[in-house]
Amino acid sequence: MNIKVVCDDKIPFLKGILENAGFDAVYRPGGKISPDDVRSADAMIVRTRTRCNAQLLTGANVKFIATATIGFDHLDLQFLKQNNIAWTNAPGCNADGVAQYIASCLVKYGTPGMTVGVIGVGEVGRRVAKTAQILGFNTLLNDPPRMAKEGSEGFTGLEELLHNSDIVTVHIPGGGDNVNFANERFFRNMKKGAIFINSSRGEVVDEEALKNAISKQRPEKIILDVWRNEPDIDSFLMNYALEATPHIAGYSTDGKANATLQSVRSIGRFFGVDTLANYSMENIPVPPPENPRFALPDQEQIKAAVLHSYDAGTDTALLRGNPRSFEELRGKYRTRREFHAYTLTNVKPESISILSALGFNLEK
Repeated sequence: MNIKVVCDDKIPFLKGILENAGFDAVYRPGGKISPDDVRSADAMIVRTRTRCNAQLLTGANVKFIATATIGFDHLDLQFLKQNNIAWTNAPGCNADGVAQYIASCLVKYGTPGMTVGVIGVGEVGRRVAKTAQILGFNTLLNDPPRMAKEGSEGFTGLEELLHNSDIVTVHIPGGGDNVNFANERFFRNMKKGAIFINSSRGEVVDEEALKNAISKQRPEKIILDVWRNEPDIDSFLMNYALEATPHIAGYSTDGKANATLQSVRSIGRFFGVDTLANYSMENIPVPPPENPRFALPDQEQIKAAVLHSYDAGTDTALLRGNPRSFEELRGKYRTRREFHAYTLTNVKPESISILSALGFNLEK
């Protein structure tokens, strides 16, 4: 077997897996993968920094592309179809990581009983909404494509959601009609004093409209993980935001391992290699968290547990300390484990149901 796969060198846990199955794996920085790199390649495993389009792929031998991400707006689907290049993404791979990120923000800046409006209720939005509900927040859900298929029950129109939500969090794909989705009209309809969170794609927000809206307190506070013109992000918004992070909301180590697993399996299925098609998560050496066992304080146990697992303030401080390190912070991101990797002790009876529902292990 002589199958060549060009891979983004920042995809974790990947090195060695393809080679052990007899593939020729070549690793390159995602943003620098060139036509020369892919000309003789049979497949690619990429992330969002690799634009898979005519400029990169014309004349290449590539037959299959796996992107180790939920989003796939970096893939030119029309070009791929015209050139018989199959592709897969990794749906839901980082959903729990994003939910953990949002949970961190909710316990710091929200209060149970507030209403959280979730815009985009796919794999990520569903888990965000569930997490908010577990934490005691009311939720309003907006997803026109799902509403068209499933009926209006359980969904809310956009204007109604904006009028009635104390916190609005966006989880829609980029590109197409979603560019500048959050525009002047969007912010004008927001509840005064609300919090706006974007961890989807930077391009869905008209940043000039957002800056104008801040002066009118619609929203009053913002949390941004994604930005226009990354990595050259807007300094005013970075400094104004409650949390300003470098596109890492879904960067849990568990989510990355899951994305790698899905990509490996898809490559295996495409080329008919069973050892890859049936690859197990047990074979991926996900490291333990730094402090996997945590004794909760007697007060504010839910907040303490969530922030022990992840506090967006850590990433905010790193980015503000050196805004030019945006890409470096993403490329060398630390080990960040999800709720299920932690065992909690000194759990009060009133905290058990919430912490258990979030996925923590509780010591009896």
